[in-house]
Amino acid sequence: MRSDLPPLLEFLDGTYVETAGDWERRRSEIRRLICQYFIGNFPDVIPAIIGTRTLEEISKTDGSVRRRIQLVFNTPNQVSMDMWVWIPFGHSPAPILLIQPRDYQIPWAEAALSRGYLVCLYPGVDSHHQEADYPRYESVWNDFRAEYPDVNWTEISTKAWLASRSLDYLLEPQYGYNVMSEQIGIIGFSRYGKQSMVAAAFDDRITAVIARSPGSPASCPYRFTARDTFAETPEDFPGEWFLPSLRSYTGREHQLPIDSHGWYALIAPRLCLIHTAHNDGCEPTFAVEKGYLEGKKVYRFLGYPQNLYLSYRSGGHTPITEEHVAENMDWFDLVFDRLDSKQPAFCEKLIHDFNWREWKSQLSDQDLQVPNGNPLERILWSLGQKPKEIRSNNMASSFLNLAESELMTHDRWHVETTTRLPVHFGCNVRGNLYYNPNSEGSVPVIIWLHPFSYHSGYNEGYGVQGTTVYYRIAQQGCVVLAFDQLGFGLRLLEGSEFYNAYPKWSKLGRMICDVQYAVDFLIDGTGCSKGKMPKINTNHIYLLGYSLGGMVGLYAAALDDRISGVASFCGFTPLRTDTDVKPTGGIRRIWEHHALQPLLGIFHEDQEKIPYDFGDILSLISPRPCLIASPEHDQEADFDDIINCVESIRREWVDSPEFLTHLTPNDVNRFQADQHEMFLDWINKVVKKV
Repeated sequence: MRSDLPPLLEFLDGTYVETAGDWERRRSEIRRLICQYFIGNFPDVIPAIIGTRTLEEISKTDGSVRRRIQLVFNTPNQVSMDMWVWIPFGHSPAPILLIQPRDYQIPWAEAALSRGYLVCLYPGVDSHHQEADYPRYESVWNDFRAEYPDVNWTEISTKAWLASRSLDYLLEPQYGYNVMSEQIGIIGFSRYGKQSMVAAAFDDRITAVIARSPGSPASCPYRFTARDTFAETPEDFPGEWFLPSLRSYTGREHQLPIDSHGWYALIAPRLCLIHTAHNDGCEPTFAVEKGYLEGKKVYRFLGYPQNLYLSYRSGGHTPITEEHVAENMDWFDLVFDRLDSKQPAFCEKLIHDFNWREWKSQLSDQDLQVPNGNPLERILWSLGQKPKEIRSNNMASSFLNLAESELMTHDRWHVETTTRLPVHFGCNVRGNLYYNPNSEGSVPVIIWLHPFSYHSGYNEGYGVQGTTVYYRIAQQGCVVLAFDQLGFGLRLLEGSEFYNAYPKWSKLGRMICDVQYAVDFLIDGTGCSKGKMPKINTNHIYLLGYSLGGMVGLYAAALDDRISGVASFCGFTPLRTDTDVKPTGGIRRIWEHHALQPLLGIFHEDQEKIPYDFGDILSLISPRPCLIASPEHDQEADFDDIINCVESIRREWVDSPEFLTHLTPNDVNRFQADQHEMFLDWINKVVKKV
């Protein structure tokens, strides 16, 4: 088990890839693992084409021709499939572009044809979609699957295989297509991006692939889209896209011996572009970059690092704009060395590219010196030096506007008797208050702190059961304040530039600061709302955090006595025992991977010298109410270490045994309806006692 991605240049037995021969064996091993855990196997024998028929032919005014072709294959029942071939005007050999004819992908086909590409629209339409102009393109895959009852392939892999059968036809000289066999591209968006990567991975004739927002398990490895990211887990894929057994890895993604970065290994060294968005609901940028960087190692080993690209766009999953279509086709023209290529600049700029050694070089010996004071002073030191002035984050407006809330789907899970009120506070931190306008009197307020949801910020995405936590709590009568933390959601790019602006501070320090600003707003009114504020009880301000938010909440409560209590779900594992060899990956994920607390990096492989631990943080919170929820099977924590930490604090605070509630469900790391109810049960008891 490993928290980070299984290295592509390392065999399953731990030996390293050093030669070209080693790589071929490792590539075969990756192919076997991908088939075993993700997509199943393909038929051993490729069926020959034994018949073709032109069902329809349309001549266009631009000189191009569009043909609907039926192919018959040498299978037990001689199964057939239809496909469209769009042939450009002219006599020069044409590159080929394979596309699944979903309505929003047709603009790629039209643009490619206008640029002189031969376009093949093959039957790869998803079974959840139907296209009137392309009947049975979503279901013909079942005909082929029935021909091979002993093969356990899946929907996406079968349709990727059909792309290859289309190529068998187009590249066969007897059918007379004037094409460039060394320039074959495939492109797809979302689920079709997944399919395109699978097709390219298993057909070396495809020389270039664009996967636009393909999500998990494609550009995003499951290890980094678990429930604590609000992204797409193995449990979330619909129908028969992948093997049913894959779903069982939800919550234990780190046990997979290969992850979706394996597609890069099978595509390399051929050309591949991942086109993703900052706030794509299917693709956390952190996950995209982790998979991409591991894939880049293979491309570099093979001598073609320039053949793997990552391109960001602003916005979300949709729409595919005319500009995006042009950019994607420009890339194909560029890599195919087309004469009319405009040579666009596809520069690489990563968002999560933190170099700890460079950061450390900016600090003095005094900055790195641990103070001899009490635990509070040592905790404050670990958070870095808060600057006297915090720069504006240059947000477009004082409040979240309608377009931004639509992008982040803030109203998607709305429930009756709840209202959303935009607010802003602190250094232009923008968020929303959720409340029940029918509540009487002053009510408690909950500050919701989200997990590692880089793409969606405080909003929940995949895995929602009924509604989100902020709507569920608001419906029950509390006010909820929700906002994107630094480096997440609409503040994603603010995080990427943070250490350039504040090299001696920390992201975690800024997150805690924002919580303190939120408390200022709730108590003193230092901020603004876009309407009349609901009545809140300023003696009842609580924090609720999950994963990252659970950790931020514990620190914030420890450092601010105005906070009445805190609930932390999957929020910590003790620091001093969190070593590299543990399945968590150790404290490196805090000081380097997520760059939350870089000063902890000086204790790497020397964790026992960390000058404080979560026991000290819990002591600072006491005797205020504190809920710790640590499931037994949290892959991001050491359950026994947490038990020891909590029991130690309970012994220390024997006179206040009720301040700390510790729930240890037989469960994985998640925050869904069950966990929401755990919190509501706890907060109701706490409020009644006070």
